[in-house]
Amino acid sequence: MNPLADVTVLAIEQYGAGPWATLHLADLGADVIKIEDPSSGGDVGRYIPPFQHGEDSLFFESLNRNKRSIGLDISCPAGREVLRDLVAYSDALYANVRGDVPERLGLRYEDLSDANPNLVCCLLSGFGMTGPRRNEPGYDYVIQGLAGWMSMTGDPEGPPQRVGLSLVDFAAGLASALALVVGIHAARRDGVGGTCDMALFDTAISLLNYPAAWHLTGSFEPQRTSSSAHPSIVPFQMFETADDPIMVACAKEKFWTGFVEAIGRPELKDDERFSTFALRDQHREHLLTILRATLLTRGAEHWLRILNTRGIPSGPVNSVGAALRDPQVTARGLIVETEHSHFGTVRQVATPVNVGEIDIEHRRAPRRGEHDGEILGGLLGYGQQQIDRLRDRGAFGAPGDAPAT
Repeated sequence: MNPLADVTVLAIEQYGAGPWATLHLADLGADVIKIEDPSSGGDVGRYIPPFQHGEDSLFFESLNRNKRSIGLDISCPAGREVLRDLVAYSDALYANVRGDVPERLGLRYEDLSDANPNLVCCLLSGFGMTGPRRNEPGYDYVIQGLAGWMSMTGDPEGPPQRVGLSLVDFAAGLASALALVVGIHAARRDGVGGTCDMALFDTAISLLNYPAAWHLTGSFEPQRTSSSAHPSIVPFQMFETADDPIMVACAKEKFWTGFVEAIGRPELKDDERFSTFALRDQHREHLLTILRATLLTRGAEHWLRILNTRGIPSGPVNSVGAALRDPQVTARGLIVETEHSHFGTVRQVATPVNVGEIDIEHRRAPRRGEHDGEILGGLLGYGQQQIDRLRDRGAFGAPGDAPAT
């Protein structure tokens, strides 16, 4: 049995952070039932370019494989009836919505516990369900600026920059997936569920970690560094070579001594100015002038071969394509494939979470409302007359809200 094969999660999710969270649960075997709003065309991720066709996109495919989809308007009474019936069969309800929405739509544990006392409600929003920013929409790029990330990213001579990936979304998604699994564990142990109040902002602030400790305790103000350098460890940065740049990380004294020996400058390890982490940081510019001049004399392949032989942490500065072609990607099974009627074979990256032997035959992301029948009739046991009555009352949206065929 796959690790989460006995877990059912209702997912009221869209775009990046929420679907990323439940993607890992689905890849680990959970039955993730994606509830999509018929009036809005479902998850907005379906319409994100490039590689977008009809009600699907590669963006959506990469975040929603192995899930099921049902179209349901939870804002109307009939849709709420269906939601509560689904809750009775589920271990958790996951939603990524603005912080004031769970109370308005009744998605908190206190709103649904009568339908399932063991339910875990994992609610991810931009700023959480409390505090002065509770009602504000939160997006990754905005929060990177708000949480101080951009002030530390980019060249010192240039403007602040965001990081190249949606790391607030991804980190918050992973954190909320962990919260959900922990919540289910506690509910099964204690016989009572609860609410996990998660936030993109909280995650971004938590990831300030040691720079935050330096600032809060010692009034340290992080600054942007050139060559993607570590703020205090030298050398720990990108270096230009005779052709392509490389990254070097001497995070231990043994790496420092091995590095200078490898590049033919063993005298540096005996130089008092560079004998400790603190002194190398103090004399950073003088040391880097020497190292840069040395590394410019040969190409990246030459230096990386020598450094790798000596076990010095180092690597090329790859393009995305080059990174995906690294033999370690294949060796670790980090590419999975699904079949799609328009896109053909969709190759995408796997979850990094490994728990024992997982045997999942990956399925493409669901079409909007693709599993209405098997969820309503199979899981909930609704007859056709009951489904028709609910449809007439708007549970599944207006007639014009039907998915495109």
